Amino acid sequence: MRITGYRTLTTVQDWGRPVGDANGVFADGVVRVPVVLVDTDVGITGVGLGPHVEIDSVFAAVEGEDPRGVTALYDRMLRQVFKAGHAGAVFGTIGALDTALWDIKAQAAGEPLWRLLGGRDRRVPAYASGVDIGLGDDELVALYETYADRGLRVAKIKGGLDVDRDRDRLILVRDVLSDAGGGARPGLMLDVNEALTRKQAVRHVGELERVLDLIWIEEPVRRWDAEGHAAVSRGVRASVASGENLTGLEQYRPLISTGAIDIVQAAAGWGVTHFLRVAAFAHAHDLPVSPIGNTPVGLLHAATSVPNHLVSELQDLQPPSGISIDLHVEDGAFVLGDSPGLGVRVDEEAIAASRWPALPATDGPHVRPERAGQRLPGVVQGVAPPGRLHALPS
Repeated sequence: MRITGYRTLTTVQDWGRPVGDANGVFADGVVRVPVVLVDTDVGITGVGLGPHVEIDSVFAAVEGEDPRGVTALYDRMLRQVFKAGHAGAVFGTIGALDTALWDIKAQAAGEPLWRLLGGRDRRVPAYASGVDIGLGDDELVALYETYADRGLRVAKIKGGLDVDRDRDRLILVRDVLSDAGGGARPGLMLDVNEALTRKQAVRHVGELERVLDLIWIEEPVRRWDAEGHAAVSRGVRASVASGENLTGLEQYRPLISTGAIDIVQAAAGWGVTHFLRVAAFAHAHDLPVSPIGNTPVGLLHAATSVPNHLVSELQDLQPPSGISIDLHVEDGAFVLGDSPGLGVRVDEEAIAASRWPALPATDGPHVRPERAGQRLPGVVQGVAPPGRLHALPS
């Protein structure tokens, strides 16, 4: 079997409501989703969700190769961009191709990827994550009632701009999940998306912990700040979670080896091989891992095979437009199907026939506000102006 070529598509995730975080909001809830399809000479096509940046250069490392050698091909792709570096969006391109190769390998074996990787249980525990900072109270409650109807009893909200507002919103979500669970105490997390300084994060979480018990505070400071994460961890009761925006084991090393984080995260867009390596590194330090992303199907399959998986993020309950996935959500878990490979099917004709608005330039959660981390109490600072059709980080 040989890799013969690739194709790229772009579809959208239409959330039907505003979505965003402390850095910005997409008011119309329409978010671009890039797709990579990898073809072989035996008619098997693999699917990867992720960027197309520098894909011609990256694909040169795997063209003509047997896709079943996926872990070695992953390293070939890393070496292909050695001089310029593999971080950022280029790492996402590598991740999309890597995921597509795992899809091919499992399809060729006639097995779902979770079984090929050695998983035993197709159920992957989930937590609700509404990407919800742009919602009013009534909308927030209605959203988490939808999650609760699927059996979810753990939730993560977006915040970091106003501690009083965060407390009120967390209490609303707590009450929804508690009522659904017959009064049992639910799990709560807060994600501030790198919006705070070390001192701000400790004060912010400390205020919340006067009345709430948080499982974790996510990305309290900048992603690379190992000392900052450690300072936050020492100053609060909650665990500290981070890692979704780290691209390569070398970026995890200072955070994990110094004990700066308690929950190790990896984003779906960075690929299956990356997640498996991060999970092994975390396991060597007795740390749990938690996949992140709106369509984390590749990492859900991989999560079944690692001993230190804790819980996976569930954002929108619907897949992107033109994409179907062989999984469902029940009793608080993703349940993976038996379709060979990832179980992802792409309706290329429907996606190609769609007409999406032109992409505007610079607004949305992917753009860091000018004065992020430099706010003072009493100074009003809202969420950044809404944009649309940008790739949305978790």
